[in-house]
Amino acid sequence: MRPVIRRLALANQKGGVGKTTTAISLGAFLAAKGERVLLVDVDPQANATSGLGLDKWRLERSTYDVLLGGVPAAEAILPTNRRGLELLPASPHLAAAEIELTGIDGREWLLRQALEPVAGDYDFVLLDCPPSLGLLTINALVAASGVIVPVQCEYLALEGLSLLLDTATRVRENLNPELRVFGIVMTMFDPRTNLSEQVVEEVRQHYPEAVFRTVIPRNVRLSEAPSYGLSILDYDAASRGAASYGALADEALERTAALTAV
Repeated sequence: MRPVIRRLALANQKGGVGKTTTAISLGAFLAAKGERVLLVDVDPQANATSGLGLDKWRLERSTYDVLLGGVPAAEAILPTNRRGLELLPASPHLAAAEIELTGIDGREWLLRQALEPVAGDYDFVLLDCPPSLGLLTINALVAASGVIVPVQCEYLALEGLSLLLDTATRVRENLNPELRVFGIVMTMFDPRTNLSEQVVEEVRQHYPEAVFRTVIPRNVRLSEAPSYGLSILDYDAASRGAASYGALADEALERTAALTAV
């Protein structure tokens, strides 16, 4: 099995912070650098699935079937157009999982147990969480060993960040002692505004060791890529957004190497 620190959940209960864009882009760049990557879509909106060119309404098997239908994860995993990046897709049926999971013993562990047979086949497992702190996100945090928190450069960013980090602490204390904060990534940075600069500085003051050096800019090409079913690397590798996510992937590899060496 690969080092457990390579199982990373991307989580923030606030929507629209670039979480799925970060999951897809980071996965694509890690794959381009020779890593074998599995992206697990745990969001009923299935944006990671659509963003990689798959029709979320026409899937034979999805995360829902793996969690609640007894389907082995290996039978639901699909290739993507980026070599080295594979996807365990989500469908809108996953929305029902929040209700169905409540009556199951050990419900917080279902995703971790489902991924165990395949996790060793990959260098990184990235879990794209829904914008909530419900049972699906808890399942992802229990399955992960690290959490990446995308934070939009806007007012009240710290408030949402604190709530997510408190949840991660509770999961670590009660369910998954392996879980740690792998990193905070600042997204949608607009250099034309003082607010973006102020938010980055404030978050770095509060969490100096956790914040990635790389800041992801607000970039039109990043917004366009999902509509073509492509990562930013495959849509416009020369864009500022692509350059930023390439740098973020390098940082992620640096952190992984440092944590593995500890």
